[in-house]
Amino acid sequence: MGFCTALLFFLAYLSAIFAQNFEDAHLVVNGTAVLAETDADYICATMDWWPHDKCNYNQCPWGYSSAINLDLSEPLLAKAIQAFGHLRIRIGGSLQDQVKYDVGLNSSCPPFAKVRDRMFGFSGGCLHMKRWDELNHFFSKTGAIVTFGLNALSGRHQIRRGVWGGDWDSSNAHDFIQYTVSKGYQIDSWEFGNELSGIGIGASVGAEQYGRDLINLKDILYKLYHNFKPEPFLVAPGGFYDNTWFAKLLRVSGSHVVDVMTHHIYNLGAGVDPKLVSKILDPHYLSRVSDTFSSLKQTIQRNGPWASAWVGESGGAYNSGGRHVSDTFINSFCAMLWHQLMGKGVLAVDSDASSYLRYYAHCSKGRVGITLLLINLSNQTSFNINVQTSMHVNLHKKEKTKNARGIKKTVSWIGGKASDEALSREEYHLTPADGNIRSKTMLLNGRRIELTAGGDIPTLLPSFLKADSGISISPLSMKFIVFPNFNAPGCR
Repeated sequence: MGFCTALLFFLAYLSAIFAQNFEDAHLVVNGTAVLAETDADYICATMDWWPHDKCNYNQCPWGYSSAINLDLSEPLLAKAIQAFGHLRIRIGGSLQDQVKYDVGLNSSCPPFAKVRDRMFGFSGGCLHMKRWDELNHFFSKTGAIVTFGLNALSGRHQIRRGVWGGDWDSSNAHDFIQYTVSKGYQIDSWEFGNELSGIGIGASVGAEQYGRDLINLKDILYKLYHNFKPEPFLVAPGGFYDNTWFAKLLRVSGSHVVDVMTHHIYNLGAGVDPKLVSKILDPHYLSRVSDTFSSLKQTIQRNGPWASAWVGESGGAYNSGGRHVSDTFINSFCAMLWHQLMGKGVLAVDSDASSYLRYYAHCSKGRVGITLLLINLSNQTSFNINVQTSMHVNLHKKEKTKNARGIKKTVSWIGGKASDEALSREEYHLTPADGNIRSKTMLLNGRRIELTAGGDIPTLLPSFLKADSGISISPLSMKFIVFPNFNAPGCR
């Protein structure tokens, strides 16, 4: 009986092996020049306003995690932020345009309460200055870079369902910013409004009116920060991209009023969608969002070339994310490794790979060489990967060439013949526990990632391999590969 059981397990194991496909892929990295640059604080997080009783689809996942109720004394929270060095934290979200600031002549400042017929099902809420002081003390302690989203509906009236008009009443925001400056709090950027662009989410404001109000806000910032350095950025509109609306906003507000154009990405749709995981793993579906980035870039170049573009908020799936999806392996320690390994310089990559293999090359952070991020979206195909460079320099004992869909490139590494054997690379292979992509446990090079006995964020250590050894990536996994000896003069 024991022999039969063992045989069945063995046959099942062989079946799993043969069920997998193996494909070769060639990646040619152009290390001669940087294609683009990301900000140093590329990784960011939003601290929302939702009360603990915010619910979607019979679940209430927010708990006590918002700007008004988050426990700022929780040690792990501070450690998590500090692990990113200077993490950008944006305070904002759906209820942002219903927040009053308990300062100045504002006499009434009640807390958020559930009201069925109000926007997003909640009444207006309040930010007390005692809480604002606590938040800023926390930000200062953790080294966070702060973007604060202001209420852009103050003083307006509803013209018709979902459409608001009238001038923005800046008095409460003025007093709040003045208080902030008087306390010496460092705010990197002030954002105006949340998802009021285009047709809006819950409410919308016309681009021409919005532009005039931004001119007003820019003047307020100039006067209040006249003797305070550094002067913060003005960021807007913090909404979904609408070509006509964004273009008009830039033209109406004028030169150097808006420093950064922020837009939101929720390209996966509603969190309740039963096809959510299949969308995440569909490369063709994911690639659609690239059209948004391309169009926004053109809009800024044509109408406001002085402005930068940020993704101000991106949760994948809206309405609190997907249950047993958004809080799993799919969204985990990858961000921390990105922060530790990927530098600002973005490098171009040519490839003949399947669309299920995603690849991103950057100059390595804080050292020479490059770092490659591989994401395998396939649930059954492993990829054997050959990484090359376009530099025409000898590799090891002889020059080698490869063809990638007709593109002939020469491989090269830093190092002469005498040092070939010493060349190595680092690999950080992220996989879900038990191969279950919905697992809440992540493995790094086969070992569980867990907090230390003292409750600290663990050190994420690589595996070291010979530089010329084979590279592969298994299904439904991610891998960061650091090539410290990769010849990339564009990164110097």
